[in-house]
Amino acid sequence: MNYVVRDPLKLTTDTLLHPSGVEGVFGRSGTFERVVDGLNMLISRHRAPEMEVLRFPPVMSRAHIQKSGYLGSFPNLLGAVCCLHGSEAEIRGAVEGDKAKGAWVGALDATDLVLTPAACYPLYPLVAKRGRVPQAGLLFDVASDCFRHEPSAQIDRFQTFRMREFVRIGAPGQVVAFREEWMARVPAIADLLGLSYKTETASDPFFGRAGKLMAINQVDQSLKFELLIPVRSAQEPTACMSFNYHRDHFGKTWEIADEAGALAHTGCVAFGIDRLTLALFAAHGLDLGNWPAATREALTL
Repeated sequence: MNYVVRDPLKLTTDTLLHPSGVEGVFGRSGTFERVVDGLNMLISRHRAPEMEVLRFPPVMSRAHIQKSGYLGSFPNLLGAVCCLHGSEAEIRGAVEGDKAKGAWVGALDATDLVLTPAACYPLYPLVAKRGRVPQAGLLFDVASDCFRHEPSAQIDRFQTFRMREFVRIGAPGQVVAFREEWMARVPAIADLLGLSYKTETASDPFFGRAGKLMAINQVDQSLKFELLIPVRSAQEPTACMSFNYHRDHFGKTWEIADEAGALAHTGCVAFGIDRLTLALFAAHGLDLGNWPAATREALTL
């Protein structure tokens, strides 16, 4: 199926991104990946020494995602891994059917895997298995290729994308202080990269009527902030980072508690790696050699 990418800055060129024929899915060029690598190194330089580094695959347990509450909050965004099951004859019969109309798709059955929707979701059951959270709390650097079923022709909205997160688990005061610290630190990083930005309260795209109330509560309680950077336009800037306070949601869900038995709170700083990369090209152009010296140095380009 052919579609037109809404790309006012002409970023989908041989220099950067290659449309795949599916909305929000792109092949990425070496030039794009040079900046991605530089961003990841820059983020790593801001990682606290005590952070544990974990890298997760693009798939995770279906049972875990159901328990986490994601299915109830964002069922329209979740992608499930489906495969052909049965005997060799049954599978062969399915794939040798009416291929032109994709009849084999009807023979697919769900597996026990879903596509990872956010880098931190596989972390919480892992932490729960380890036992009580120490008094000093825990810090993690996690990353994953993620998927959300929101196809769009807009250049800044991928269906499959890379997310890096710094996650704090501990007492409420520890998590709030962590988020506030990062909200204070990020503007200096954005300035170094030569990016214009603003920070605003935000909400997640909760599903349905009940979801609208959840989104209102999230904004009213200032549980989520986003760093907005122009990519498509200054009038509609793109959310490239988020600062999230989950309260005790994951502590309660996974029975994560501290040494005194109190439920742990969690929060995270999420870096949208592909969006930040697009924001840099939108700000500075396609020729890396013409980027500001400070930006090139920060990204080791």
